[in-house]
Amino acid sequence: MADNKKNTTPKKPKFNAWWIYGAIIIGIIALNLFSSNGISEANKTSVSDFFEYLKNGDVKKVKIITNARKAKIYLTKEALEKEIHKKAKAKSFPFATSPTPNYTFDYGDLQNFENNIENIQKDYKVNFSLDYDKENNAFGELIFSLLPFILLIGVWIFIMRRMSGGGGGGAGGQIFNIGKSKAKLFDEKTDVKTSFKDVAGLEGAKEEVQEIVDFLKNPEKYTSLGGKIPKGALLVGSPGTGKTLLAKAVAGEAKVPFFSLSGSDFVEMFVGVGASRVRDLFKQAKEKSPSIIFIDEIDAIGRARGKNAMSGSNDERENTLNQLLTEMDGFGTNTNVIVIAATNRADILDKALMRAGRFDRQIYVDLPDVRERKEIFEVHLRPLKKAEGLDLDFLSKQTPGFSGADIANVCNEAALIAARNNKKAVDKQDFLDAVDRIIGGLEKKNKIITPEEKRAIAFHEAGHATVSWMLEHAAPLVKVTIVPRGQSLGAAWYLPEERLIVRPEQMLDEMCAALGGRAAEKVIFNKISTGALSDLEKVTKQARAMVTIYGLSDKVGNLTYYDSSGQEHGFTKPYSEQTAEIIDKEISEIIEKQYNRAITLLEKNKDKLSQLAEVLLDKEVIFKDNLEKIFGERSFDKVNSSLEEES
Repeated sequence: MADNKKNTTPKKPKFNAWWIYGAIIIGIIALNLFSSNGISEANKTSVSDFFEYLKNGDVKKVKIITNARKAKIYLTKEALEKEIHKKAKAKSFPFATSPTPNYTFDYGDLQNFENNIENIQKDYKVNFSLDYDKENNAFGELIFSLLPFILLIGVWIFIMRRMSGGGGGGAGGQIFNIGKSKAKLFDEKTDVKTSFKDVAGLEGAKEEVQEIVDFLKNPEKYTSLGGKIPKGALLVGSPGTGKTLLAKAVAGEAKVPFFSLSGSDFVEMFVGVGASRVRDLFKQAKEKSPSIIFIDEIDAIGRARGKNAMSGSNDERENTLNQLLTEMDGFGTNTNVIVIAATNRADILDKALMRAGRFDRQIYVDLPDVRERKEIFEVHLRPLKKAEGLDLDFLSKQTPGFSGADIANVCNEAALIAARNNKKAVDKQDFLDAVDRIIGGLEKKNKIITPEEKRAIAFHEAGHATVSWMLEHAAPLVKVTIVPRGQSLGAAWYLPEERLIVRPEQMLDEMCAALGGRAAEKVIFNKISTGALSDLEKVTKQARAMVTIYGLSDKVGNLTYYDSSGQEHGFTKPYSEQTAEIIDKEISEIIEKQYNRAITLLEKNKDKLSQLAEVLLDKEVIFKDNLEKIFGERSFDKVNSSLEEES
C-alpha cells in the first residue's frame, strides 16, 4: 500500500546571493575602520590636561596631524604605570598600519599650540619628540576611488537579475537567462479554451487555418499524397479584425503545444540577445513538436532590411530577423513546427520573410461585411441580457466599417448605458446611443453656446441633411443633432452603402453633401465660419485621391502616384513641379465645383432648409422621418427599392 503521508522533510532555505553582497560591504567598512591610524580608538583628552602631562614628564612623543587639527600623544612606560594613565593603555588592532596613540585631542590654532609647547619645554626642561604628519588612510582612499565601479557593477547585476526574471534569491547563473525566449507556452489541454465557434465571420481565413490544424492532427492525409506542411501563415488585416483571436482559436483546436509572444519580445538593448531568443524559441518548439509558434505584431522585427541603415539597434533588429529567416527555412529545419504571425503592416515586411518556404500563406483578415457583423453581434450578445425582439439585422446595418473589436465595444457600451438608465435589459436605443458615443464622443449638453452660434450650427447641419437628401448617390441620412458631442458642435449620421468599387459620380455627390454645411451658412447668413474644418479635410482628401491615386481626373489622366509597397519618398515627389501645379489646380476646381453645386441646391430649397433648421433648433435631434415630412420621399429611393424587388 502506498504511503499517503505528506513529506515533512524541511525544505532547504533558498540561497540568497544578496547575503554575500552584504557581507562584502560590511567587510569593506570594517577594513576601512581598522586600517585607520587609530584616532577613533584612542582616549580623548583636553589641551590643558595634555600640558599637565607634558610638565610631569609623562609624554614620550607628540605627533601633530596638520590636515586634521588633531594631536596624538604617546606616553612613556613609567607614565603608563601611574593610576591616572591606566585607562590610556593602547590596544593593538588587526590591520592597523601604525601604533595606537594613548591620547588624542584637538589643538585649535597651530601657532599658539607650538608656542605653548616651546615655553613648557624651556621652563620644565622636559624631553620628548615632536613630529608632524598628515592623516592618510590609503585603503579608504582606494575604496573611495573604486566606489563608482562597485556601484556600476551592483547596478548591472541588479538589472541583469531583473531581466532574467530572478527575484531576490537565486545564484548568479540566472543572470545569463537574458538570452532565453520569453514565449508563453499554452497547454493544449487546460490553458486554451477558444475554438473556431468563438470566431464569428472570417470564413475564408478560418478555412485556411483549419487546414493547418487538420494537418497537425492528421499529417498522413497530406503526406501520403506527397504534400508538405506549410512552414508559416501570415495573418494580415486592419487592427481589431480578429487576427489574434483567430490564432487563439487555432491553439484551442489544434490540441498541440502553442508558443505565443510578441515581436517586441525579441528586441533588447544588448547585442545578440534577439537572435539568441529566436534560437531558444525554436529549440523549445522542436522539443515539443508538433507545435505552433504565434508571433503577434511581427513587423517589430520583420521590417525590410537595409532601410535607414544606421547602427546600433537597427543592426541588432536585422540580426534577429536573419536568425528568424534561418530558423524558418534553413538547414536542419524541423517541419513539425508551424509559425503563425500577425501584422497590419505587411507592406513594410522584408521580402525574404514573405517568400514561399517561409510564410507560405498570406491570409487577409478583412473588415466584416453586413452578414459577418450579424454573426459577430450574436457572439458578443450572448452574455448580455438583451430585450426581446432585438433586430440584429438592423444593428449590423447601423455599423458599417466596424471591426470585430469595435462591435465588442458597442455591445459593452450599450450594456453600460442600459445600466446607467436603470433598465432590466439592453434594447435597441441603447445600441444606437452606444454607436453615437463611439463615433461622435460623449454628449456635452452643458456646453455654453450662444443663441447665435446655436442657430449657425443648426443651419450648418440642416445644410448637410438637405443636400444629401437631394443627391442620388449621397449616403442616406439617419440622424442629425446639434447637441455638442466630443470635439464637434453638431453632427449628421449617415448610413453609407457598402461598395466594393466607387464611381466618380458617387464620390462627387459625397463631396457635395459634405460641403452642404458651409454652403448653407453662405446662403442663409452670407458668411462662413471655421465650423467646416472637418468637412474641408474630408473633401480635400477625397479630391486628392481622385486625382493622384485613382486616376479619375481628365487633366492628369490615367495615372496614379500611389505606391502600394509603402516606400516613402520623403521630401521628394514622384512628379514634376509642373504636374504638381496641375494637380493642385485640379483639386481646387473639383472642390469649388461641388461647393457651387451645393449652393445652387440650397438656394432652390431655401424655404425647406429654413423649416428643417427651425425643427432642429426646437428638438435638437431629428431623424429621417422629419426630412420626409418636409421634402417628401426621395424619387430615386423608390426606383432603387423597385429594382431590388425585381432582382
